[in-house]
Amino acid sequence: MKFMTIHRTNTILYCNQWDATVRFYRDVINLPVLLQKAWFVEFQLTDHGCMSVADASRASVNSAGGAGITLSWQVEDIDAVHDRLASGGIAVGPIKGKWGARAFFLFDPEGNRIELWA
Repeated sequence: MKFMTIHRTNTILYCNQWDATVRFYRDVINLPVLLQKAWFVEFQLTDHGCMSVADASRASVNSAGGAGITLSWQVEDIDAVHDRLASGGIAVGPIKGKWGARAFFLFDPEGNRIELWA
């Protein structure tokens, strides 16, 4: 018997540096905005996956300050993504082999680690 069926997923990051984090995901990573409120922005990752950024000062949940959080996203062209971010002045780590894939890391303004891999 199946326990439950998940139709959509959304990861919510509660942020102390909310404005900078919203700009990072919207303007640097270029994620499409699905919903925007005064203190909450939801970004589309895939057809059924989203990520939201909430202003911790206006929420009932505190920021984790990036502690223990890694957002791991598979991308189509790891070299092109790495080059675009690096040429845009974003601090990115080197592309390395990891678990049979190629990956690199970067951090958002809140300190959340992002792993991009292909």
